[in-house]
Amino acid sequence: MMNEQNSPDARLDAFLVEQRLAAPNESASWHALTGGVSSDIWRVDLPGRSLCVKRALSTLKVAAQWQAPVSRNAFEWAWMQFAAQHCADNVPTPLAHDAGLGVFAMSFLPPDEHPVWKQQLMAGQVDIETAKAVGHLIGNLHSASADSSELAQTFDTRENFYALRLDPYLMAMSSRHPALAERFATLARRTASVRTALVHGDVSPKNILVGPKGPVLLDAECAWFGDPAFDLAFCLNHLLLKCLARPDKTEALILSFKALTEAYFDEADWELRAGLEARAAALLPALLLARVDGKSPVEYLNDDRLRDLVRWVAVPLLWEPVDHLYQVAAAWIEGIERYTRQG
Repeated sequence: MMNEQNSPDARLDAFLVEQRLAAPNESASWHALTGGVSSDIWRVDLPGRSLCVKRALSTLKVAAQWQAPVSRNAFEWAWMQFAAQHCADNVPTPLAHDAGLGVFAMSFLPPDEHPVWKQQLMAGQVDIETAKAVGHLIGNLHSASADSSELAQTFDTRENFYALRLDPYLMAMSSRHPALAERFATLARRTASVRTALVHGDVSPKNILVGPKGPVLLDAECAWFGDPAFDLAFCLNHLLLKCLARPDKTEALILSFKALTEAYFDEADWELRAGLEARAAALLPALLLARVDGKSPVEYLNDDRLRDLVRWVAVPLLWEPVDHLYQVAAAWIEGIERYTRQG
């Protein structure tokens, strides 16, 4: 029998055996991994090898009440299979899935060889080539999926995406900014109406490992066949916010913002740049504001002055949207400088 001393759930041990990832007589040691709010994740050590097991939660681990369907685990599994087919070096290897349990297993990537991009950025290690590689990766995945009727049917997950992204990041801000409620609703409706490519939904530096063969993308629980502009804006948002956490690296972060943007559009061959970029540029200030006034605020903006700065820059951009991402970045830098001068 498998050793269940450290097991979080006997059914998970059974899952490993049933999927032939472990033998019945092998001992498994389970170690909880930190960082996620929407799932339980473990490194499972078996004799001579390790793997990773992920189980979706029905209630997310955030301060605000946030429910989400556990069926998203199956869509993340399907996204991983798609990504492994097109960019095998840039996603963990999918190993096995149990839809009933809401669980899947994947390869474990050693952290000493795959540092988390967010940790590098927060430590002041801002590599523009990494940002460029991330832009190419996102663009490649969107291009490989664009206009696929099969993927559109498989990832008809608008309800999931609304529960995990449009509601907590856009609609939830209406109570804090009632004058902008209709603007948030318009952005949500427009984003939900576009069905162009397979969207990851959580392209954040915390979900990107910097591996020896390029960036590795994790955590596709929000996967949806929809508007690729969301992924681009969601990732660029974090590069702007990191300017507040690491003001000494602002120049490198803005260069990374521009490098990621251009690398992405090098791959974006499914529609004209103007429309796609305008949608991303309209979403970006809303996503900036969401990280201080939505249901999932970033933990490093724990100073009221920094949160006010985000509002001070984002709100005017919501009232008067721009068409180009560089304009958002320019307004962001100008806003930081003016706000700082005003004390």
